[in-house]
Amino acid sequence: MSEQTPPPESLLPYDRWTEEAMRNVALRALEFAARNGLPGEHHFYLTFRTDHPETKVPGHLKARYPQEMTIVLQHQFWDLTVDRAEQKVSVGLSFGGVAATLVVPFAALVAFWDPHVRVGLRFGELSATDGEADEVPEAVAPEPTPPAEPSEPKTDSPAQVVSLDAFRRRPNKE
Repeated sequence: MSEQTPPPESLLPYDRWTEEAMRNVALRALEFAARNGLPGEHHFYLTFRTDHPETKVPGHLKARYPQEMTIVLQHQFWDLTVDRAEQKVSVGLSFGGVAATLVVPFAALVAFWDPHVRVGLRFGELSATDGEADEVPEAVAPEPTPPAEPSEPKTDSPAQVVSLDAFRRRPNKE
């Protein structure tokens, strides 16, 4: 096949399957943390759309972050639940000493990042009608120094796209 010939259109929904698999990785990590707590130095950054109609955040946070917000699940969070039937994640966090419960639909998730092991996933938008992925997601390496506070605004700098091979562990060849 020459480089100028476009690949044939797939009759299989690989992009949707990939999106579902990547979301499932993030959800399984959250479910593990909900059951067992975070092991070792693992901690999660979750980025989600605050403007999604089913996202529930306190008004003062929605006013401060009208489109997107990143939270950190590390030392002080509670009541983390992943409800696959409702397709939502909920968690309790403290913002400036004020407790709040956030409810984030799976469709509003934008990114998942575990900096301890450098696992980062970025998600495409889900269709509101059928939950299918509209675009193929790509693995990304978020900024090397994430925000110090869970509610710091993100910069508009483009994400660095990397191959999934960068996250795979390789055996020592000695």
